[in-house]
Amino acid sequence: MVDERAQGTGRGPGRPREERVTGAALNAVVALIAEQGMGAVTMDAVAARAGVSKPAMYRRWPTKQDLVIAAAESRIGPLSIPDMGDFRAELRTVLTARMEAYRVPGVDRLIAGVIGSAAEAGAERSAYGAYTARGMGETMRILERGIARGDVRPDIDVHAAATLVASSLVFRMVGEHQLPDAQLVDAVVDLVGRAVAATP
Repeated sequence: MVDERAQGTGRGPGRPREERVTGAALNAVVALIAEQGMGAVTMDAVAARAGVSKPAMYRRWPTKQDLVIAAAESRIGPLSIPDMGDFRAELRTVLTARMEAYRVPGVDRLIAGVIGSAAEAGAERSAYGAYTARGMGETMRILERGIARGDVRPDIDVHAAATLVASSLVFRMVGEHQLPDAQLVDAVVDLVGRAVAATP
C-alpha cells in the first residue's frame, strides 16, 4: 500500500507549476483569439505564446476544441444563485452576471470560436453539448426552484426555457455583433418572466 502522506508530499510542490501552465495556456488562447481570431489558435501557437511545452498541453487538453472550451470556461465560469424568493430576481442575477462576462474585451470572439470549433471536421459534439449544459445549468435550476416554490408554471419545458434565456445574450453578441446590455437583460427578464409565470 502506498503511504498517502508520501503521495501528498510528492504532489504538493508540483501544484503551483501545474496551475501556472494551465493559466498561461488559457490566457494565451484568449489573447490569440482577441487579437487575430480563431484561425490563430493552434497548439503550436498557444504553446509558444504561453511558454509551455506541447506535451504539457496535450496532457490537459487532447484536442483544440477541449482547449478552447476550457479557455471559455476560464472566463465564463459556473454560477450559483441563492434562493431569492422570486424567479425574476434570480433570472436577472443570472443574466446580469453573463452580460458582464460577455462584455469583457475579447470574450465575444472567444464564444464565437467555441461555437465555430463545434462545427469543425472531427469535432466532438458531445464536448460542446456538455459545455452548453454546464452553461445553462443554473438557469435550469432556478426554473425548477421556481416551479417548486410556485412562481413558475409547472407545465413549462425547463430545457427550452433555459435555451431561450442563454441564446438571447449569445445571439446578440455573436449573431448581431453587439454587446449585450442592461436593456436587453431587462427585456429578457420581462418576456421570459411573463411567459413562465404561474397563474395567480
